[in-house]
Amino acid sequence: MPLAPLPYIDEHETVIKASADAVWRALSETLDRSFAGRGATAYARLVGATDRTATGPRPLTVGSTLPGFRVTAAARPHELTLAGRHRFSTYTLTFRLDELSPTRSRLRAESRAAFPGLAGGAYRRLVVTTGGHALGMRRLLRAIRHCSE
Repeated sequence: MPLAPLPYIDEHETVIKASADAVWRALSETLDRSFAGRGATAYARLVGATDRTATGPRPLTVGSTLPGFRVTAAARPHELTLAGRHRFSTYTLTFRLDELSPTRSRLRAESRAAFPGLAGGAYRRLVVTTGGHALGMRRLLRAIRHCSE
């Protein structure tokens, strides 16, 4: 993974009626359900992702993998960073969890990525510019909120 921060893509957030610990558990479970299935595994293989299978300890911790991602930072229950690389992009997805009260939390998801070359630029247009990435992130945060509450 690169040492310098990748270019910022976007950030999405949701407020969840649950404790930070409950949200942390739901985050790990939802990421496993969302990214460890056959579709995600096939997609990771198709784009040549470095990590193509779900491995390592659960709940997710540094070194755990999901298709397309490796956990590079985990500070329970405040921050989880996933990083990945494939033919068209190098990227990170960082989840930050703020405890608003003992029964309310804010979950933020920040995406950063670089898309080198012509193929990377085309991939960016296909995934980011079309709104597909934002739609996927909003759906993922809703699923985490639902699992938490």
